[in-house]
Amino acid sequence: MTKNLRNFTFIALAVIVIASCSKTKETPANADPQTQKSDKVLSYIQSLGFPASAIVDNGDAFIVEEDILFPKNMVIPVGQPKTEQFYTGSLVNANNKKNIRVMVDASMTSMNAEVTSAVNQWNAITTSSVRFSIVTSGTYDILIKDQNLGNGVCGQGTFPSGGAAGNLININKAYIAANSFAQRQRTITHELGHNISLRHTNWSANGEGTATPVPGVGGTDASSLMNGGQCNSGATVLSTKDKQATAALYPL
Repeated sequence: MTKNLRNFTFIALAVIVIASCSKTKETPANADPQTQKSDKVLSYIQSLGFPASAIVDNGDAFIVEEDILFPKNMVIPVGQPKTEQFYTGSLVNANNKKNIRVMVDASMTSMNAEVTSAVNQWNAITTSSVRFSIVTSGTYDILIKDQNLGNGVCGQGTFPSGGAAGNLININKAYIAANSFAQRQRTITHELGHNISLRHTNWSANGEGTATPVPGVGGTDASSLMNGGQCNSGATVLSTKDKQATAALYPL
């Protein structure tokens, strides 16, 4: 999230659709495997409805709208329609969604309470099958770590791939340190939403890309914690629609 981030969507995620009229970039047959993989990830991002102008190449990952990371080595969801309309296909699968393990890096232990509060918010959605747990050792699914993201960027999350939750959250700890406890945990809660495939609820205000709402949970929501561009100013608890959309994507 950033204070000046252009709006995107959260209620438009699992079935995000874009009608693409342009040709996708073609990769030369003799390109090295890493370049071929990178180009496939780039094409996948564009298929989700993110305009090319919003995609930033940041070395090992592409960044969209400053707070969504797409690692260049990510597993691209399979089974997408072979037409010019696409959906994400990037939900956490049935085997993983019931226990998404969160590891707090040593660089973030001073915000353990904020992480716990964020995890509790998602776990409190009784109509959803998604559950997070915090682990202190062993295998984990999501790593939360401190990262200097510069002024204006509070955090970054990743979308799911290969049936697993997005595996990384970067938190700009120094930048949000002066925020209230509620706002610091909001940043973490928001990024966890991206890890389970939620986009910014308020994407349409600036006409960025094309997306279809979660079935039965359409429209805007000023109270959504998944609204973008509201670092230190947005809702600090998940709204009714946030919860409804999560339950629609991950029903019991």
